[in-house]
Amino acid sequence: MMKNTYASLSRTIYSFVTLVAMGLVPISSDASQSMHEKVEEGAKQYLLSQLADNSQDTSTDVSIVKIDDRINIPNCPTGFQYHASDEALAQSYISVRVSCGDNDWYLFTSGQVTRTTEIVVTQGAVSPGTVLTASNLSLAKVDIRKLRFTAFTDIDALVGARVKRRVTDGQALQSNMLCFVCKGDRITITAQVAGMEVKTAGIAQQDGVVGDNIKVINATSQKPVIARVASSEEVVIHL
Repeated sequence: MMKNTYASLSRTIYSFVTLVAMGLVPISSDASQSMHEKVEEGAKQYLLSQLADNSQDTSTDVSIVKIDDRINIPNCPTGFQYHASDEALAQSYISVRVSCGDNDWYLFTSGQVTRTTEIVVTQGAVSPGTVLTASNLSLAKVDIRKLRFTAFTDIDALVGARVKRRVTDGQALQSNMLCFVCKGDRITITAQVAGMEVKTAGIAQQDGVVGDNIKVINATSQKPVIARVASSEEVVIHL
């Protein structure tokens, strides 16, 4: 009799495990995630939704402070509600109020927010006068709060520029470290007039990166002009 009972129990357990594996018998989420973890994850998702940034160059990460296991968190059939003030959302450490509409229960938790962006840095030490290429540049993620200047985010935009002073490995690049056109360079001056272009030789009198307006001497007339740097070989004047 005992033998038959044991065999029947074994078959029942086997059948149940099989149904679970097939997804036909649901297992309570409490088995794999505690109520504390649910609330923590809910707070994290709430903050991520509130701090969503449409910029493709910026990413946001949230780390929620672990809720004390001794705190009793009740079931909330209607779902927990989360709220943080606009002032709090502007901080790095954000206090979040968690409540349940089914009762008067609530608690406060907090999350640490880190916003990062990818900027261009050097790959290896770079000596003065070096022309930048894709091989000596790379992208690195940095905390936006630590940026004290406007950094470059596109490697291609720096290819062809020259470094004016020694730069260490992994250093972020700034405009004042570089020149696409450097003082003394012989470059082409392109004058654009009514849809026509006139080109002549010139000599740069100042350093400049793409987009800068610099002083240039017309090599033919020896007259100075102000032109916009278009590349490492050309400046442009709009007449």
